[in-house]
Amino acid sequence: MIQKYPISIQDFGELRTGGYVYVDKTMFAHNLINYGKYYFLSRPRRFGKSLFLSTLACIFEGKKELFENTFVYDKWNWEQQFPIIRISFSRIDHNIKGLAQAIHDELDRISENYSIYLRSTTYASKFDELIRELHKKYNQKVAVLIDEYDKPIIDHLSDEEIPIAVANQKTLKIFYSILKDADPHLKLVFITGVSKFTQVSIFSDLNNLFDMTLSSRFGGICGITQQELQDYFSQELSIHNQDEIKNWYNGYTWDMKTYVYNPFSLLNFFVEGKFKNFWFKTGTPSFLIEMAKRKKIYEIESVKVLESDLDSFDVNNLKLLPILFQTGYLTFKKLNAPRNIYTLAYPNKEVKQSFLESLSKIYISSEENSATVIALQIEDALIERDTEKLKETINTLFASVPYDHWKKDNEHFYHAILHLTFKMMGIYTLSEVHSSRGRMDALVQLDNAIFAFEFKLDKTADIAIQQIKDKGYLEPFRNENKPLIAIGVNFSTEMKEVEEILVEEM
Repeated sequence: MIQKYPISIQDFGELRTGGYVYVDKTMFAHNLINYGKYYFLSRPRRFGKSLFLSTLACIFEGKKELFENTFVYDKWNWEQQFPIIRISFSRIDHNIKGLAQAIHDELDRISENYSIYLRSTTYASKFDELIRELHKKYNQKVAVLIDEYDKPIIDHLSDEEIPIAVANQKTLKIFYSILKDADPHLKLVFITGVSKFTQVSIFSDLNNLFDMTLSSRFGGICGITQQELQDYFSQELSIHNQDEIKNWYNGYTWDMKTYVYNPFSLLNFFVEGKFKNFWFKTGTPSFLIEMAKRKKIYEIESVKVLESDLDSFDVNNLKLLPILFQTGYLTFKKLNAPRNIYTLAYPNKEVKQSFLESLSKIYISSEENSATVIALQIEDALIERDTEKLKETINTLFASVPYDHWKKDNEHFYHAILHLTFKMMGIYTLSEVHSSRGRMDALVQLDNAIFAFEFKLDKTADIAIQQIKDKGYLEPFRNENKPLIAIGVNFSTEMKEVEEILVEEM
């Protein structure tokens, strides 16, 4: 380990005094304090939101010694200190105490730290009183720093817990509603979260709240940019493959100008020296995977959404793609500016591979016959041009699908499983590839050949092969100087297996 890496450290003071490498983000802190007052920032989990909040707190507390050799060091009046109300909704035990009681207890804790006695009995009025009393006692306006404001909602988005999410949403609306009238007493309001939910009041009552999520001014506020990687990790880059690091952990953008690495994955990679899934396995919400299955969405690469879809969403009417974007499983790839339509895709290999694996597991029940293993076996069969092995492998795949799944929706599960398996092959594969005369089901490019697949349900492999010919699916690849091979597959829903495979070189 070349440097001391601050993995999962969210306290700025601990990071700076502990000798950890620090990627300086104080320019963003300085800018937002001096040029605005109300801010909201959405970023995925483990992207440094809490650390940035802690950085703001240390600036307001006047802890000059922590900021030596940072941008803000000689640009801030360290003599002035401001009272702070800092609440992290990931740390207040709202699942155990109930949200209202947890807020009560947290406000009591903060007031005790400042030796203030609160007379109010409701959590909203207590919040309002605390702001006013702090301003009065210290003759300085109050900084309100709220971390993971949406945690009490995000934690309860499974179907059976939606009523809890709705109740918590109402509680938060009442809590945040006092901020507007408290304006004369506030120095800064900075709120972070993963998602932007409607009906939580901060987005409606605070009409001057600046949502910095998609702002190009703050594109690099969290995460590690390419320039920061080169500036702070030059030794690491001298011993690791830079292109592979970028392929695995870069690719996140909120403005299509600044692209950042996932800091949690990047730092873990520097510790272990192996390319693997770090961020995804730390807690991907199961409701996302189940929602994808329920909505029959298994292809989320190059999907299109309106900008308005990303702006907010309703607990009672959840839309999968905006949630996947807000939570970091999708990112911007393209913008159709006249129509405000974004194309979304996986940010990098870590997320793509991990999400596909998770999706495949809800369709395939056998651990022994995982989509990853079977994908590698299919690749081997193609390399060897072994039709029987290919047929046997695909049948092994479908044998893992529970009977109830077939009973409910033959065609959906058939296409979903094949699609996910081919995507998991780890080679250049495309599914439902468009051409000028239609679209093929899958395209596989290997070093020694290019394969066009057409899958049929209860028809014949001959029909599949003929479609490849008639539509000219392989014609665009004539100049590749590789064999072009059509593979027609017919699946019998009655037998629940591949009935016939035909292979023909074009």
